[in-house]
Amino acid sequence: MSSKLPVSVLVVVHTAALEVLLLERASRAGFWQSVTGSLDRMDEPLASAAAREVREETGIDAPDGTLERWPLANTFEIYARWRHRFAPGVTYNTEHVFGLRLARPRPVTLARAEHVAFEWLPWREAARKCFSWSNRDAILTLGEKSLC
Repeated sequence: MSSKLPVSVLVVVHTAALEVLLLERASRAGFWQSVTGSLDRMDEPLASAAAREVREETGIDAPDGTLERWPLANTFEIYARWRHRFAPGVTYNTEHVFGLRLARPRPVTLARAEHVAFEWLPWREAARKCFSWSNRDAILTLGEKSLC
């Protein structure tokens, strides 16, 4: 098995009314998050990785909405429990943030190896429920953008 790349995408899937889709991790009960995933290869375009991850994790096709790269990227230390997935010595990941706006909540088909449940929540509630600070901040950015 090859090592994961330390470059990933975070996709906040939301409606025009700011309902946000959250997924509960299969490996960590109670850990809710937006769609996330690493690039498959270094030359994979970020937008392609974002669309691929949304399709793999939710069954939603990005062309059914508006996929937009946000001017936001987070670099953070990889949790020690997940470092074995990366090449030796890799301790930081850079996460590029996207939004996928849909007209309304869509049916979700979960990738059961990754997630066990989903919820469409108002943006403030979704932000509070996320275990990841970068995910929480991205959702707060979405809500604050819409208030302007």
